[in-house]
Amino acid sequence: MTNLSHHLIFLYGEAQAANLLPRVETLLEKYRARIPTRSGELTERDSLLITYGDQVQSQNEKPLRTLNAFYEEHLNGIVNGIHILPFYPWTSDDGFSVTDYRQIDPALGNWDDVSAMRNFRLMFDGVINHISSKSEWFQKFLQDDPHYKNYFIVVNGEADLSQVVRPRALPLLTPYQTPSGVKRVWTTFSEDQIDLNFKNPEVLLEVLDILLLYAERGAVFIRLDAIAYLWKEIGTTCIHLPQTHAVIQFLRAALNEAAPHVNLITETNVPHTDNISYFGDGANEAQLVYNFALPPLTLHTFHTGDARILSDWAKTLTLPSDRTTFFNFLASHDGIGLNPAKGILSNADIDSLVSKTLEHGGLISYKNNADGTQSPYEMNINYFDALSNPNENEPLDLQVNRFIASQAIMLSLVGVPGIYFHSLFGSRGWHEGVKQTGRNRTINREKLQFNEIQKELSDKKSLRTKVFTKYSQLLKQRNSSPAFHPHGKQKVLDIHPSVFALERISPNGNSRTLCLHNVSGQNVTFSVEYKLNNDYEIHLEPYQVLWVNL
Repeated sequence: MTNLSHHLIFLYGEAQAANLLPRVETLLEKYRARIPTRSGELTERDSLLITYGDQVQSQNEKPLRTLNAFYEEHLNGIVNGIHILPFYPWTSDDGFSVTDYRQIDPALGNWDDVSAMRNFRLMFDGVINHISSKSEWFQKFLQDDPHYKNYFIVVNGEADLSQVVRPRALPLLTPYQTPSGVKRVWTTFSEDQIDLNFKNPEVLLEVLDILLLYAERGAVFIRLDAIAYLWKEIGTTCIHLPQTHAVIQFLRAALNEAAPHVNLITETNVPHTDNISYFGDGANEAQLVYNFALPPLTLHTFHTGDARILSDWAKTLTLPSDRTTFFNFLASHDGIGLNPAKGILSNADIDSLVSKTLEHGGLISYKNNADGTQSPYEMNINYFDALSNPNENEPLDLQVNRFIASQAIMLSLVGVPGIYFHSLFGSRGWHEGVKQTGRNRTINREKLQFNEIQKELSDKKSLRTKVFTKYSQLLKQRNSSPAFHPHGKQKVLDIHPSVFALERISPNGNSRTLCLHNVSGQNVTFSVEYKLNNDYEIHLEPYQVLWVNL
């Protein structure tokens, strides 16, 4: 308990920590007996599908049951984990404005439906930066309930908030009427998403109880959503503060006591150096961090047909310990963030990405800057469309090969792959959805009918089948080689400007795989130091992927 006490003292002082520690110990003891023993060890077989709970729907059946049936049929032996995006009751932001952290949205199903997904390792969302304005917690705050008085952040007077980093172009403070007067509460993301006040230790204990419940309910991974903004100090940027890291360290230490198999994954859509700070010292914070620079860098690579910037960046991907690794992804329920590419791509390169997104039918989201200006924050576009202009008449197979080559790069890098549903199953952008909701991110959040997607997957000529078949082949090859172990090594190779190449090596050094990816639409020929097929010369066709066990 020494680490727990240390973190509590840092956050709340010695006097409060002395009172809090016994309560933490009681909480851990309660859950220790209830949390099933599981393995949290990562292997090359680990990859997680990112999906909404109602991603695949059937009439007269709860969506979580439909989802499980669909994945049992199509994904067994291909991916072994599922990240179900927030499946709790909610009011906005497609689930990220939670009203009750401890319940399943009844429209989706119940906890038994989650437990039925026993063939997959599960990731739950810890949406702990904020809660819905319609939640019981905030409604009681609005009634001046003394227990919830300090659950939220109230700003009085003319506080200097000029330095606060904003992820969205929306007001930071939202006024709400209470019996004791109007209160301006902190709302980083929207007026419906009320930031929690972790300066109140009762909030930290409540959140710990919730995360332990998730471990009891089967979570092997817990994603800490928007965690960089957790702690607020007026007069600072209110992002990446030492107290935020201390909260994560506290949660990690507590989970180590009661559920050591649980892996924390931090979701921080920020420049790469800040992002990897959430590894801590390699043992005390997140086991995995989202590799946010990868999506825009990979997109730039295929737009230019030049892998050199991506290769140079990949050479810098070092880990602080063999207990940490990257959560690699290219697409998600959100857009493609631009901030993580800053300092790696030039301003001109970033402007080019924005222009290409608009040219390909995508949308751009903006954020407010401290000087009152706005700048592009996120590209809202399906990743397939981001790579291949839907308005052009390129051969479908060429578009599929380009897309699969991008995904192969993500799968080949050290880490655990996170694969968005619409990437694995060959979706395109959903413009009609944006018209319906008025929200840019809806473009990549279409929900599908079970019968319709089954029909498309039975058609060998369909885009869905072409993508899913090739993607599945890559995943099966990855699953079978210890060289792709998340804690293995990688050596990035400078072979040809149009080829992203690396050698993957298993932790014990006994398994090695050479991964070659042509990022251009041209044939390329080059020599390698490895003798393959009795020759040192390699020929790759446009967007060809070649993984060879050495």
